[in-house]
Amino acid sequence: MALIGIKVIEFAGLAPVPFCGMILADFGATVIRIDRINSSSDIDCLGNGKRSIAMDLKNKEATKIIKKLVKTSDVSIEPFRPGIMEKLGLGPNVLMQENPKLIYARLTGYGQSGPYCTKAGHDINYLAMSGLLSLFGRKNENPIFPVNLAADFGGGGLICALGIIMALFERQSSGLGQVIDVNMVNGTAYLGSFLYRSQKLPIWGNKRGENILDSGAPFYDTYKTKDAKYISIGAIEPQFYNQLLEGLCLTGDDAPQFDFEKSRKAFTNRIAEKTRDEWCQIFEKLDACVTPVLELNEAPNHVHNNLQNSFTSKNEEYSPNPAPILSRTPAVSTAPLKRPKIGEHTYEILKELKFDNEYIDHLQKEGVIQLNPSKL
Repeated sequence: MALIGIKVIEFAGLAPVPFCGMILADFGATVIRIDRINSSSDIDCLGNGKRSIAMDLKNKEATKIIKKLVKTSDVSIEPFRPGIMEKLGLGPNVLMQENPKLIYARLTGYGQSGPYCTKAGHDINYLAMSGLLSLFGRKNENPIFPVNLAADFGGGGLICALGIIMALFERQSSGLGQVIDVNMVNGTAYLGSFLYRSQKLPIWGNKRGENILDSGAPFYDTYKTKDAKYISIGAIEPQFYNQLLEGLCLTGDDAPQFDFEKSRKAFTNRIAEKTRDEWCQIFEKLDACVTPVLELNEAPNHVHNNLQNSFTSKNEEYSPNPAPILSRTPAVSTAPLKRPKIGEHTYEILKELKFDNEYIDHLQKEGVIQLNPSKL
């Protein structure tokens, strides 16, 4: 795997940072997650294959442990608001003094400066601030967010992983680490570069929900089938639109491509006459950009996804396999591996750092660390 030998420290956080750590782990990195002691619950569903050490980050002895851990690590990822790591004595200036080769990634909502930098927020807020949320939604309806996908995982975790990989590549020539500042507003806006830079193209120019790619055009939309399922249509180009009409048994007079009102009504009525699978069978032989809207429990079992080995499963739980596929050093999904309990590897990691049992016992009694299960 491409990242074998890379050691990552991941300070526990919500979805974006665990996703970033998951990507690195899938491609071969070893990831140690630093958890807070006495956490009431563990909701990290992306922690498979990682190890967990639980500490009271406010304790100076925990700071010493992290500094020692950093000396042999390549990457550190932290999810806190600006200034938190500095208050803990774990800011980049401190940790990179311990290890000048360290890649120090900071993943926040609003960045390290500016009037919003200390504000709380979630995916919907970052997407809204990026400008992109204003584009998503149907005509005369409120903007609609695509669950917590674009900012948390696209503009956040994925962009952070990209930054880490680039910094690791650059380190080969400089021998030095660097700080990676990822904020989800900026990352999401960058993810939407095409949407910004294409605004003068004829596909835009109208209000939300009235353009070619935002559900304004009937040939780029989803439709309900007879069995209350859905198909997606993306027949933008004339040759695909003609194939669409052929599959629907409609003529250009029945559904003129750019008479949106007439063609939408024709599509809606005709598609409601058959089930989703019946339409898929019809369009299997045509090149009309028509596909089923698969549910999460259906996608892994679709014949195409099966042949592509797009998913992996364990105990009837499906997870997407890593992407992209590298020909010589492919990733291996960590999804089938066990998720660590909080503090499950505390003892093991401390022993690797050459701490003796007497000192580990002291740390546990003083509430600096959490062992799960207790080894002492």
